[in-house]
Amino acid sequence: MKTLDVFQLLFFTGVLIVCSLPLGLYIKKVFCREATLFDFILKPVEKFIYRLMGINADAQMRWTQYAFALLSFNIAGGILLYLLLRLQNLLPLNPGSFSGMSPDLAFNTAISFVTNTNWQAYAGESTLGYLAQMAGLTVQNFLSAATGIAVAIALMRSFSGKESGTIGNFWFDATRSVLWILLPLSLIFSIVFVWQGVPQNFNKPVSIKTLEGVEQSIPQGPVASQEAIKIIGTNGGGFFNANSAHPYENPTPLASFLQVFAILIIPAALCTTFGKMMKDRRHGLVLLGAMLLLFITGVCLVTHFENAGNPEIAKILHRTSVPQMEGKEVRFGIGASSLYSVVTTSASCGAVNSMHDSFTPLSGMILMLNIGIGEIIFGGVGAGFYGIILFALLTVFIAGLMVGRTPEYLGKKIEAFEIKMVMLGVLVIPVLVLILTALSVSIDPGKAGISNPGPHGLSQVLYAYLSASGNNGSAFAGLSANTFFYNLLLGLTMLIGRFGVIIPVIAIAGAIASKKIVPVSNGTFPTTGIMFAGLLTIIILMVGALTFFPVLSLAPVAEHLKMMNGVLY
Repeated sequence: MKTLDVFQLLFFTGVLIVCSLPLGLYIKKVFCREATLFDFILKPVEKFIYRLMGINADAQMRWTQYAFALLSFNIAGGILLYLLLRLQNLLPLNPGSFSGMSPDLAFNTAISFVTNTNWQAYAGESTLGYLAQMAGLTVQNFLSAATGIAVAIALMRSFSGKESGTIGNFWFDATRSVLWILLPLSLIFSIVFVWQGVPQNFNKPVSIKTLEGVEQSIPQGPVASQEAIKIIGTNGGGFFNANSAHPYENPTPLASFLQVFAILIIPAALCTTFGKMMKDRRHGLVLLGAMLLLFITGVCLVTHFENAGNPEIAKILHRTSVPQMEGKEVRFGIGASSLYSVVTTSASCGAVNSMHDSFTPLSGMILMLNIGIGEIIFGGVGAGFYGIILFALLTVFIAGLMVGRTPEYLGKKIEAFEIKMVMLGVLVIPVLVLILTALSVSIDPGKAGISNPGPHGLSQVLYAYLSASGNNGSAFAGLSANTFFYNLLLGLTMLIGRFGVIIPVIAIAGAIASKKIVPVSNGTFPTTGIMFAGLLTIIILMVGALTFFPVLSLAPVAEHLKMMNGVLY
């Protein structure tokens, strides 16, 4: 890595850690009903929402009630979004006079935004009007992110409570997530993005004449507001098809830095929140440490592979190495593009400022692993926390087997039911991805979307299912995914990948909340030190990485070996 790249990574990591501490404390105050700066404005709004919806926010829910409320809320949002996308030609604020989406694309898109995936098999600026972008996609950006935060908070409560059997109130958690956390941050970042040059208007597309003398239509619209919540809520997607590589979405180096910062700030802060709620900040720091170790390693590897580039190009230019600049913005270069790519795949956010399809094979492998190990290297808002807790429980279970003792985590015994739910949550994504990838490269409807032969074509399909199941939303752009086959299968993959993990997590929270707190003894495995952080990291790599090793060997690894021997795809 170059000196500037090292400095950028260290500066970014330092700013992230420093800013996550006060935000984590603030989030703890919000959900523990402690006084905050915004209470005098937001509490009346909160009470009005509860009164309007007939909700008793003080009523405590068992895990089954919590799960039912969460599922019904998301199903209703998905149906409304589907109807909005299908009928947008009949609605106002559609200056492009766009028609409604086809049934399969509307199905895919509705599930995509409800599950916090934001997979887009279409070009936003040429498919959706302003009302669909704002009332449909942007609203779901808030609600899907709030769902993830709510689940994380419910899980934290289960470890801090004493045999209550309840894990909180979903409506309270979701409402506070939107009003106290997502809205204030979105407002701040929207204003900053407008200052940096991101459009926020309802103007029609502007027609200009290029230097070549060709007429070109440049769309505008309410971009800054959608940009802010797509980043803060780790939603991804974009107003424009080029996403954050488009100068309207990402106009300056400062805007690019703020975007990667905003993607990780809430997931990092939730580790601090966890430590505060457990009354021992070390519990949060050990999780944050494992996340940072995997994240920094990923950034270093991707930056190295992209600087090394393609040896065939280096031979032509008679140089030792040539950085891989294909698919990257010159204004960002290798360092900022590599950082952005690892941030977005680590945090389940599909925003991109470069085309991952153009990265070197081993860089692409790192990005796929970031998603494939299960939304735990920071992960989506909320999802990253409950994802890494699954691995923490698995770690203490394995450690318990090693010392011949019933495993415990934060004073709660981890027994058969919890481990069954852990394994369900950990394995649902690998099983789903591997089966559907094999199916798609074996039948004609799946093979029809592949643009590259050989191992790179397999990488395109594998990345798509990883992205969908991990609720990431980015893609290897060479796959033509807007077909009935891929719209249907990827839509179902997003649905199962989201709620197939959330439901086991809520079940774990319910079981943990009913358990007594066991006093610490000499036989208790410590979960606050470097040893636990190291063991947790090893378990993550063993379970997450090795699960995908065979298919990665056939895709990016095989492509890398071919590239080193002069065979390109």
